[in-house]
Amino acid sequence: MSRIILVRHASHDRVDRILCGRMAGVSLGDEGRREADALGQALRNCGARAVLTSPRARSVETAHPIARVLGLPVIEESGLDEIDFGDWTGRSFVDLSDDPLWWAWNTQRDRTRPPGGEGMGQAQARAVAALAGRPEECLIAVSHGDVIRAVLLHVLGLSIAAYDRLVVDPASIACVDIWPGGGRVRGVNATAHLS
Repeated sequence: MSRIILVRHASHDRVDRILCGRMAGVSLGDEGRREADALGQALRNCGARAVLTSPRARSVETAHPIARVLGLPVIEESGLDEIDFGDWTGRSFVDLSDDPLWWAWNTQRDRTRPPGGEGMGQAQARAVAALAGRPEECLIAVSHGDVIRAVLLHVLGLSIAAYDRLVVDPASIACVDIWPGGGRVRGVNATAHLS
């Protein structure tokens, strides 16, 4: 069995305004850096033997304070990368609100994909494969809201269509145990360390 502590990257100045996806140059702001430091302290005694991160700057910048406290290196893992939002990358949520494809994505996520991008099921498959193949008994995986939702849905045995039933806030912690053929969710969207 492996325990996986799923951490959403800390805040940046575009959260809840812009669909950043895989766009370059999205880094943590002052608040995000404080959140990343708080994550490091919150995870100080978690027993993790590895810190994996999405290659996106906001995730790497979140992972480093955690790894520093634990005395571990940061390992970039492409399977934890943000969903490829294709043509929507960098667009504001206000701008997307009139797009019928955006509406379909948010109501039928199990059957749709962003134009020129990948489906959430594809993101789920790569993230689960990246985490399931790790030998550590406990690891930290810093990733993105929808990718973490996808992993949680997999462990719960729920369809991608249930994605909006889970909240994954910036700098939140979720925890799962996985083993060959199964798993369980231990916690979702913990944010007490940010108070």
